[in-house]
Amino acid sequence: MKIIEGSIAAPQGFLAQGIEAAIKKEDKKDVAIIYSTHKCTAAGVFTTNKVRAACVDINRSHLEDGQAQAIVVNSGNANACTGKQGWEDTLSMARITADLLHISSRDTLVASTGVIGVAMPMDRIAKGIQAAAASLSETGGPNASQAIMTTDLTNKEIAVELNIGGKVVRIGAIAKGSGMIHPNMATMLGFVTTDAVISSECLGKMLRDSCDRSFNMISVDRDTSTNDMLLIMANGLAGNPIIDDAQSEDYQIFKDALDFVNVSLAKMIARDGEGATRLIEVEVLNADSYDTARVIARSITSSNLTKAAVFGEDANWGRILAAAGYSGAEFDPERVDIYLGAEKMAENGMGLVFDEDRARQELKKDPVLIKVDLKSGNHQATAWGCDLTYDYVKINASYRT
Repeated sequence: MKIIEGSIAAPQGFLAQGIEAAIKKEDKKDVAIIYSTHKCTAAGVFTTNKVRAACVDINRSHLEDGQAQAIVVNSGNANACTGKQGWEDTLSMARITADLLHISSRDTLVASTGVIGVAMPMDRIAKGIQAAAASLSETGGPNASQAIMTTDLTNKEIAVELNIGGKVVRIGAIAKGSGMIHPNMATMLGFVTTDAVISSECLGKMLRDSCDRSFNMISVDRDTSTNDMLLIMANGLAGNPIIDDAQSEDYQIFKDALDFVNVSLAKMIARDGEGATRLIEVEVLNADSYDTARVIARSITSSNLTKAAVFGEDANWGRILAAAGYSGAEFDPERVDIYLGAEKMAENGMGLVFDEDRARQELKKDPVLIKVDLKSGNHQATAWGCDLTYDYVKINASYRT
């Protein structure tokens, strides 16, 4: 496997574009389309928030047959908590896109991100969709990546190439997210394309499993959005032998590549957390089960006290152990060792005399590496987060204004 250029439109048969439709206050791109020239097998995972935007439920319905051909996205307006009109506006976005691309509206998926509770400016949305559809391109991936951003400081995109059954297969992906990041389903908004031949059943299973080890292992601020989703489309143009057995070697080869793509994007999102200055990577080792390791790792990356300590370069290992303790996972605190980078901070649940200067140097690094050894088994998990800074409060105190 190797990283290649091309972003979301790198796989054969995919086109993309992102344009400015004046939905945002800034002069920035805010409408994107991702389109396949051939109908795709498709799958998605969605927010667990009981307060959901219409696009979440409509996409679930459109994916019941395991097929899709286009995704239309707007940023600057979440179209959540907008009632019947919000539902109709989402369906209109699908219909407008489908008509322009000469496909079925049920094969068109919709995603929105931005301010909650504000009616959609459908006149501008419609014009934006028309402009994006008219300029779809194999090189439009970076524009699409920019168009789905809200408070993101950097666009998040990646593409890889691998070999399956003697055929070259590509995966492309883009994502957005820097605030309201505490997913328990997928990511904030993430879109993946591939030209692999794969059954919808395998695609769905693979996507769910990959999410659990990537996007579901990041946290910026413990907030789960109303619009979170991750969508994948596979058009089969690579011509590889069909991947239809979850136990096969080809399945694992493709899954490893998908995991790499999703983990890469997840780390980009965590590093770009609102106001963040450093990525935090937490590795929990030697747990009695993967679930134990996963729950503890996520609890530590979600701890505001730990995140603030990283920002302040304060080697307060007690906050790390406390976050493990309230995670809900079962473990023996008196067996836990804690490392901050190369510096051992605690052993068997008790603090050690450590070098404060060396510990501070570890906290200056990006990423900051925290290792928690439970010494209770042979399972491990890794989670990612970011430090909590003054700028996070500034950004979110004036998000609407």
